[in-house]
Amino acid sequence: MKGIIFTEFLELVEDKFGLEMVDTIIQESNLTSQGVYTAVGTYDFAEMLSLLKNLSKHSNLSIDDLLLVYAEHFFHVLASNYPSLIAQYEDPFTLLSSIENHIHVEVRKIYPDAELPTFHVLEKSNDSLVMLYKSSRALHSFGLGLMNKTFEHFNTKASILVEKIKQDGTEVKFIITKINEQ
Repeated sequence: MKGIIFTEFLELVEDKFGLEMVDTIIQESNLTSQGVYTAVGTYDFAEMLSLLKNLSKHSNLSIDDLLLVYAEHFFHVLASNYPSLIAQYEDPFTLLSSIENHIHVEVRKIYPDAELPTFHVLEKSNDSLVMLYKSSRALHSFGLGLMNKTFEHFNTKASILVEKIKQDGTEVKFIITKINEQ
């Protein structure tokens, strides 16, 4: 897993829960890296899981809820550091439907060894989108948080239903419907 995921996660933990919480979850996680990350480094996904589990234990928030909050933070990081990725899209549906064929292609240019989930568009219209998410890491809640912020960024409201195809969360269907305000 790319280091930027770790560095931004620990920054979020410090902002939301304090430096003491960062120290606590690093100490309790028995990390090979000892909690020392660089944005361009690559680290074992098990370290992120350990950090999330310990933060969940100390914050009384579920891992899925933590991933949602983290994704919202990470969207701002992406929008600030890579504004051209988002600026070329006129609406959230176009952006989301191009994750696999454009955004992930650009991410791989920056991080060639990144292990990214796949997002396959199953159905698309002007007001709806059905996508299939697949990842052995089962971080669909992170994807959901990024989607939520995408709609917020475009000042658009939507309903996003999450249907687990596989109970372990490695395959999930996102059913997205625009909410037309009157």
